[in-house]
Amino acid sequence: MLGDAAVSRVIVVTGIMAAGKSTVAEVLARRSDRAVHLRGDVFRRMIVSGRAPITPVPSAEATRQLELRYRLAAQAAETYFRAGFTVVLQDVALGPAVPFLVDLIRVRPLHLVVLAPDPDVVARREAGRAKTGYGDGWTPAGLDAALRDGTPRLGLWLDTSRQTPEETADAVLARLPDSAIA
Repeated sequence: MLGDAAVSRVIVVTGIMAAGKSTVAEVLARRSDRAVHLRGDVFRRMIVSGRAPITPVPSAEATRQLELRYRLAAQAAETYFRAGFTVVLQDVALGPAVPFLVDLIRVRPLHLVVLAPDPDVVARREAGRAKTGYGDGWTPAGLDAALRDGTPRLGLWLDTSRQTPEETADAVLARLPDSAIA
């Protein structure tokens, strides 16, 4: 169990598309007495006109919208946290976006979990999903390289290539102190 209602926390789960963020975040949230699974991408999908796609070389507007998405997700996470909920916030944040997102969340305890399965595993997962995350110049290998080469080593990084979502959640909970952000 993630903890009782008296101990709220925010856990940010990130990784590349099809790394298992949504599934693992849901499993983690269900292991708490009072929890919210907050999907950062919902704030992107709320833009019904004028949405700028995130591409390997994003436009200034795409970057502005991505930063807005992170700000809204951080505000929602803090609001739920202050209401006594554990918040499991999942979103794609890579490179300098990771410390940007983490810095936006001012409540503590705050944890960061980076799911980093092998890109071949991600490609197989992507092929088996109903939704598609890749396109617009993105590939699992390219996004994985951006994650591994450009993302600061904050929080807990897990190679989840050979784990079920439940095993990943077990690993996160067993190593929760390793994921703490001061």
